[in-house]
Amino acid sequence: MGKPVNLNRFRKDKARADDKARADRNAVKFGRRKSEKELEKARSQKASRDLDGHKGEE
Repeated sequence: MGKPVNLNRFRKDKARADDKARADRNAVKFGRRKSEKELEKARSQKASRDLDGHKGEE
């Protein structure tokens, strides 16, 4: 006869595996590297500075 299986543990392990798989898919789909985030932030700040500079010339 086989070894008894704890069904609650099996259910929780399966749920953890499903959550990790979903997190991995989201990381690929939505995730960006730190360098990409910093580059976007720098571009946004430069655009804001440029816009503020043009506003003062009027």
